[in-house]
Amino acid sequence: MKKTIATSLLALGLLSGTAAHAEDYVIDTEGMHAFIQFRIQHLGYSWLYGRFDKFSGNFSYDEKQPEAAKIEVTIDTTSVNSNHAERDKHLRGDDFLNVEKYPEAKFVSTKYSGGKLEGNLTLNGVTKPLTIDVKEIGAGKDPWGGFRRGFEGSTKFALKDFDIKKDLGPASQEVEMILSVEGVRK
Repeated sequence: MKKTIATSLLALGLLSGTAAHAEDYVIDTEGMHAFIQFRIQHLGYSWLYGRFDKFSGNFSYDEKQPEAAKIEVTIDTTSVNSNHAERDKHLRGDDFLNVEKYPEAKFVSTKYSGGKLEGNLTLNGVTKPLTIDVKEIGAGKDPWGGFRRGFEGSTKFALKDFDIKKDLGPASQEVEMILSVEGVRK
């Protein structure tokens, strides 16, 4: 019996040594090293830019097995900031983000392959699949003894897919999101 237990433990040890090990990271929003920005055409004449000032999240990544990458991000939609107080009030209202009813948006990944991160975005009470084009920026030790890894991504989606019915004209049907994420390894 002791020999069987010892053999089983040895086998588990060998298998765990060969298995891929993902590193877990917390997105560095405290140090302002992560951003969620958006832009949408304004009536087809110019671009309106904005960002979400408050969000949090974490991700896991293994260089040897990138297809196992996972990320989860929660966005405080009340923190929308387009650099104009009256417009921000309108964006928080029922015409757009409806923050009283839905104060958070959330993205949870389901698959990563070839620079494409797939997952589900919940926004304005609606959950839909979304694909983000991702590029790794870099990884390495930081000056404080930690280890960081950074990515950037972009995606587009139709406002109507998330029950945002305000019509700003034919050039303003889609919003682009630009994400810059730097994580600190746990």
